[in-house]
Amino acid sequence: MRLHASEPMPEALRGGVIALGNFDGFHLGHQAVAGEAVRWAREMGRPAIIATFDPHPVRHFKPDAPPFRLTTLDQREVLFKEAGADAMLVFAFDGTLASTTADSFVRDLLADRLGAAAVVTGEDFTFGRARGGNIGVLRDVGAEVGLQTRAVGPVLLDGEVVSSSRIRDALIAGDPQEAARLLTRPFAIRGPVQHGDKVGRTINFPTANLDIGSYLRPRYGIYAVTGHLPDGRVLKGAANIGIRPTFDPPKELLEPHFFDFSGDLYGQEIEVAFHHFLRGEAKFDSLDALVAQMARDCDEAKRLLAHIGG
Repeated sequence: MRLHASEPMPEALRGGVIALGNFDGFHLGHQAVAGEAVRWAREMGRPAIIATFDPHPVRHFKPDAPPFRLTTLDQREVLFKEAGADAMLVFAFDGTLASTTADSFVRDLLADRLGAAAVVTGEDFTFGRARGGNIGVLRDVGAEVGLQTRAVGPVLLDGEVVSSSRIRDALIAGDPQEAARLLTRPFAIRGPVQHGDKVGRTINFPTANLDIGSYLRPRYGIYAVTGHLPDGRVLKGAANIGIRPTFDPPKELLEPHFFDFSGDLYGQEIEVAFHHFLRGEAKFDSLDALVAQMARDCDEAKRLLAHIGG
């Protein structure tokens, strides 16, 4: 269930425990905060709600920032449900929310409109106008309005804090395996399959074309991927993400080619998960040279994906 913080909380979900944060990647650190909220809610027999902000606050304050999202709202809704949430709560980050004082955020929004009984955040979570609120403010103001609070410390992996920026750095460096370790799943882009220029068909490598949208751009190049279809099927493949320098004009796309698949995916929403980086984008002198390299890429992707069922 998707709830919006601008609307009254359904009566059945008032008195819930809210995990409060951005939770874009929903990585190990985010999962620790959400997990504490779910456990606490179960102990008290209350609803467990995981919150998120959309658009991301950075997008509000820096509208020209390059794309950086690790998940869409739809992906987060699935991830939150799998983590045990009874609902996802979306805060629309706009001028009104940005100008809300920390005190008002706790009293008027969390306690009054949303009827929260308890809130769990990360220790470094900030909120309210000019980031005037932190866990200390949340505890102090929360105590005045009967709102219990807990803070969860950072999660370390290899002695370093797990963070969204660490995941973004790994993806930009072409290391999807490191990103997957921090996320506990492969980074994946979801979107509807669009009609392309049909070049792939003519060279026997048909592709499903996806717009990259507001997602972070991983290192351009060729990846071993899996495609997750609406009917539950999982396909193995090799994908190019980038601007296709061999073709003119350049166009930024994600283009997975799925092995041993001949169905029509146009208009369907699929999710493409990145497992291994094979090589960077390259411009080829001829179509024959490109086709020969694509065949080698597919063979390598099949070898790397052999451990995945399906």
